[in-house]
Amino acid sequence: MKPAKQHGLWFHLFDVLLNIVIIVGVVAIIRTFLISPFQVEGNSMLSTLEHKQYIIINKLAYHTGSPGRGDVVVFRPPNDPKRPYVKRVIGVPGDRIVIEDGIISIEPKGSDTLSVIDESYLNSKNEGRTFQAPPSSGNRDRISYQVPEGRYFLLGDNRQGSVDSRSFRNGSGEAIPYVLEDSILGRVWLIALPISKIQSLEVPVYDL
Repeated sequence: MKPAKQHGLWFHLFDVLLNIVIIVGVVAIIRTFLISPFQVEGNSMLSTLEHKQYIIINKLAYHTGSPGRGDVVVFRPPNDPKRPYVKRVIGVPGDRIVIEDGIISIEPKGSDTLSVIDESYLNSKNEGRTFQAPPSSGNRDRISYQVPEGRYFLLGDNRQGSVDSRSFRNGSGEAIPYVLEDSILGRVWLIALPISKIQSLEVPVYDL
């Protein structure tokens, strides 16, 4: 029986390096196309998400489909694309969104019926208090949005303390309320930390 072939130091170093490259590559693929961690900053999604919580976003969901009403998503806002935000999808392409007297109504594409949506995920401070920008203004006047194709209308669950589609402005101060589908990075799948808050997020079903 021949003795096992002995490999030199360089072989072992190459083997370790190759394994590191493979692991880094696999992690990069997972983070790019499948799932990715994200830390919540601020209180714009109270009480659904809290400041400093770690969440896991599902990126694959939007490689195989499109965002839906009620999805909580991480995205790059049109006014500051370098800083990802987390908000809830309220309007999808073709929707007409009406905000009046603190309440949101939606007329879906192809429908002629404007229906108030049930937002049971809002806490008592924000229920029935979705106002025009600035969000804390208390302005109950009627405002309407027509969501273009390929774009979405997003709001934070903390309606009186969220910079969202009501507030986005360009450098000239003009309203830019809609978010491109390509700017939506993924759907929030679950809260990962703190351990006491671990849970998956359920997507609400609006009766429209």
